[in-house]
Amino acid sequence: MLHYILGITKAYCTRVGGGPFPTELDWEVPGTPGYHMSTVGAEKGVTTGRSRRCGWFDAALLKRSAQVNGLSGLCITKLDVLDGLKELLLCTGYELDGKHIDLLPMGADDISRCKPIYERMDGWTDSTVGITQYDDLPINARLYLQRIEHVTGVRVALVSTSPDRDHTIMRQHPYLAE
Repeated sequence: MLHYILGITKAYCTRVGGGPFPTELDWEVPGTPGYHMSTVGAEKGVTTGRSRRCGWFDAALLKRSAQVNGLSGLCITKLDVLDGLKELLLCTGYELDGKHIDLLPMGADDISRCKPIYERMDGWTDSTVGITQYDDLPINARLYLQRIEHVTGVRVALVSTSPDRDHTIMRQHPYLAE
């Protein structure tokens, strides 16, 4: 019996290939947030080498995933990729056919008609690279993580702040969780 299920997600969204992607940004134009995520995050498919499409964090998508998978906690990776962005947008729901919904629909046709509803948040200029203590993160990075927790209903248990495996903030050890 599983007692703790850890969901792993980036601090922003990516996708390789076609299909609906409600929070997709223009990731090929230098100077845009999507380009920043693509280049700083080295967003290339491991097998194909294709560039990954990049977008804002989709908390409504993660909320659906948390329900389907019974998530107990979250591991947020690549927080450091957002360093230097002045403003962040966080998708908290969608407008679909004139109605506000707070969960990603199940079908691709419905997803393709979703218009994201965003909350604007201040970014941070201080580097998060290598930080291993939650309280050492810039306040706006902590507020971003707290808002993800609030919208998804799942606690952020781990945060990675660089590709180095030692650069991890462990707020709750998944093997010791109750």
